[in-house]
Amino acid sequence: MESEPVNGLNQSLISARALTRMYRMASSQVVGVNAIDVDISAGQLVVLKGNSGSGKSTLLSLMAGLDQPTSGTLMVGGVDLTTASDKQLTRFRREKIGMVFQSFNLLPTLDVLENVCLPAFLAGKPVTSTRKKGKDLLSWLGLESRRSHLPAQLSGGEMQRTAIARALINDPDIILADEPTGNLDSHNAENVILLLAQLHSELQRTIIIATHSSLADPLATLRILMKDGEISIS
Repeated sequence: MESEPVNGLNQSLISARALTRMYRMASSQVVGVNAIDVDISAGQLVVLKGNSGSGKSTLLSLMAGLDQPTSGTLMVGGVDLTTASDKQLTRFRREKIGMVFQSFNLLPTLDVLENVCLPAFLAGKPVTSTRKKGKDLLSWLGLESRRSHLPAQLSGGEMQRTAIARALINDPDIILADEPTGNLDSHNAENVILLLAQLHSELQRTIIIATHSSLADPLATLRILMKDGEISIS
């Protein structure tokens, strides 16, 4: 199923044509994403809906440069992810993309501030200015008193806010959130969605939230429904 490209006032920040990802399982092939055409303009808050196995996480992994398509083209932030080298992909992930995961993906032996600053350190940014920015982000997110704590000492909501601070440390153009409320209670889930919406409205970040929840639906500027690796757009 082909969808009509979604065009905004600005040139597309994300553009896919016939984007396909197939997986080999034993003697058969499984469809992850099936011949998707889509354009997403800068400044959108996109809600990517669908049940488990619909292809949401596969599409986000492709947009993040964490996976490679089987065929088709994918441009994100001016980078052709289908032809980029490993070095270019690493730079792309550090500079263009901030990821927020359902499982938080915090390193258990690093404290909160160290987890937040790690992507900037890996990108070679100065320690002093990075730590200051990390502290500012944590203060903004209400985590100033938790910055010396280990992840195991945090609540689920605090871990997800830490993960959001980490996603912001390198000032990425795009925040990709894969089921960011999946491990949270209803109160913290709502707070995380409102925080992502605030990043969109106040900081003009492009936000893409893959979720089966309806919490973000009223806040979306674009809704994409996925089923069996195909999409429809509203």
